[in-house]
Amino acid sequence: MATLAATVPTLVEWAKRRDPDDTPARIIEMLSQKNPILSDMSFIEGNLPTGLRSTLRTGLPTVQFRQLNQAVTPSRSTTKQSDDQTAILEAWAECDVRLAQMSGDEAAFRLSEAQAFIESMSQTMAATVFYGNSGIDPEKFTGFAPRFAALSGTTSKNVISATASPSGGDQASIWLVGWSPDTVTGIYPKGTTAGLQHNDFGAETAEVTAGIGATRMRVYRDQFVWELGLAVRDWRYVVRIANVDMSALTSETGNADLVKVMSRAIDRLPSTNGVNPVFYTTRSVLSWLRVQALAKSSNAVTVEPALNQFGQRIGDISFLGIPVRFVDQLLETEAIVT
Repeated sequence: MATLAATVPTLVEWAKRRDPDDTPARIIEMLSQKNPILSDMSFIEGNLPTGLRSTLRTGLPTVQFRQLNQAVTPSRSTTKQSDDQTAILEAWAECDVRLAQMSGDEAAFRLSEAQAFIESMSQTMAATVFYGNSGIDPEKFTGFAPRFAALSGTTSKNVISATASPSGGDQASIWLVGWSPDTVTGIYPKGTTAGLQHNDFGAETAEVTAGIGATRMRVYRDQFVWELGLAVRDWRYVVRIANVDMSALTSETGNADLVKVMSRAIDRLPSTNGVNPVFYTTRSVLSWLRVQALAKSSNAVTVEPALNQFGQRIGDISFLGIPVRFVDQLLETEAIVT
C-alpha cells in the first residue's frame, strides 16, 4: 500500500499537537527568530522579468575655464549598466484531509503549519540577503557579503576591519545599510507582486504514482512562493565592519572598540539624508556595544527614564541616531576578511 512521503504531517505529529484535554495545543515557537532586515528593506518592482537593470553614472564631463576667443573642447559623461537578479523561494505543504478534520479545527491546524513555513522562508531570505552568492549557487541572489568581501578592490573603501590582527574562524560583522529605492533596495520581478505569496489550493486528490492504477488520497495543499532579490545600486551606501573577533571580545576595552569603528562607518556613507540608515549585527555584538557605550560615559543612564548616552531608551538601541538591530541569521563564524 502506497503512502504519502514523510514530508507530510503524520498521526504521530497530530498527537503531539494536542493538549491533555484533546484540544489543539498552542505551539511555542522555539525556532522563531528576529530578522528585522526584511521589514527595513525598501522594495521596488524590477524592470526585467528576472530582476532590475540599473544605469550608473561612472564619469563626469570635463569642464574648463576659457578666455575670450578661446575654444572649449566638447565632452560627455559616461555610464554603465548593471543587473541584479531575483530568486524564487518556494515550498509546498500537504496534509491528509482526514488528519486535519481530526484536529477539530481544520483552519487552525493548517494555519499552525503555515506559520512554520513562513518562519522558515523568512529565515532563509534573511540569510540570503547577507550571504547569498549566485556565483556559487545560481538559484540564489547575491547578498552583501560576496560584494564586500575584501579589504582591497572596488568596494574596499567601505570595508573596515574591526580588529587589527584577527585570528580564527569566529569573526562577526556589523553592517550599515542606507536603504532607499536609489541606493540599496529589495527588488521583485517585473509584473509580479512583492512579498510572500500563499496559494491555498484547498482539498485536492494526490496521486502517489501516475496512471490508471495510481493510489489516491485527498489532501489539503498549500503553496508558498517568494520572489526576491537585492539591488546594491550605489555600493557607497553599504558599509561592512568585518573581523569582529568574538573570542577576543571579552571585556569593555578588549578587541574592537565598537563605538569607534561604528563612528567611522557612518562617515563612509555619502549622506544619511534621503535614506533609511540601519546598523545590523549579532545579538552578542550588540550586547557588547551596549556595555562599551555605557563604560564610555558616566551620563549613559539616568534614573527616569533610562537613556543611553545616545539619547535613546535602553532596549531601543540607537547609535548616534541610527537604529542598531540584531539579526539572528548573521553569523559569528565568518572567515577573516583580508
